[in-house]
Amino acid sequence: MPALLDAAGVCHGLRVLDAGTGPGTTARAAGARGAAVTAVDTDPGMAARVSSAVPDADVCVAALPRLPFGDGRFGAVLGNFVLNHVGNPRAALAELRRAARPGARIALSIWAAPPAPGQALLGRAIHAAGVTRPAHPPLLAPACPCLPLLAPACPCLPLLAPGGDFPRTEKGFARLLRDAGLADVRCATLTWEHRATADAWWSGPAAGVASAGQVVVGRPPATIAEMRRRYDARCAEFAGPDGVLALPHAALPAGGGRA
Repeated sequence: MPALLDAAGVCHGLRVLDAGTGPGTTARAAGARGAAVTAVDTDPGMAARVSSAVPDADVCVAALPRLPFGDGRFGAVLGNFVLNHVGNPRAALAELRRAARPGARIALSIWAAPPAPGQALLGRAIHAAGVTRPAHPPLLAPACPCLPLLAPACPCLPLLAPGGDFPRTEKGFARLLRDAGLADVRCATLTWEHRATADAWWSGPAAGVASAGQVVVGRPPATIAEMRRRYDARCAEFAGPDGVLALPHAALPAGGGRA
């Protein structure tokens, strides 16, 4: 998180947009630096949650690629994993660039592909259970820990517009930003291990959280039980002596300047 804010030059008094704020983690971090934060999310419930958690932020409901702001309004733009959840990443990025003023920094992050094994755990289990993704998954959902997975078979990935995808690599992500007209683009791979119990890691999708949750909820009890059985079988490769999972993750934070 600090690296993303640093890439955008977030500082005291700067007007910052946090697109796809989710639970508001990025908005809260930007506000802690003294920035004037505007946060948007497509989920009204999530926006209400952020309004309570980050009272100084201006929070509204909006979805990329259309934001209710004038051109060049923000001195910095943040999108923490938001491009993983839109159907047209190029159009979404163009909209973020439009909202940034000339000279502003835009900092984004995506999940790398191919994914780290820990990120693919949930999606592998869902796919092994024979469950397919919905025809119209929600976009701009809170960042899903199982993304990206085994595209195109992954049931959690959003449906992409024709020609809208791009290589989820350092080179591919950097090129996307340059093609959008950003300058001084920098991208690097960030790796870490997320530690959680099997029950905790499953609890989010089981409660309908994020893209994987939209696949799980509403299924017949027998199907959910089969997904959980497949999930438990795959957890063994990540479990330590204490039973806690060590799940390898990899992300690509990147930033560039709005010309």
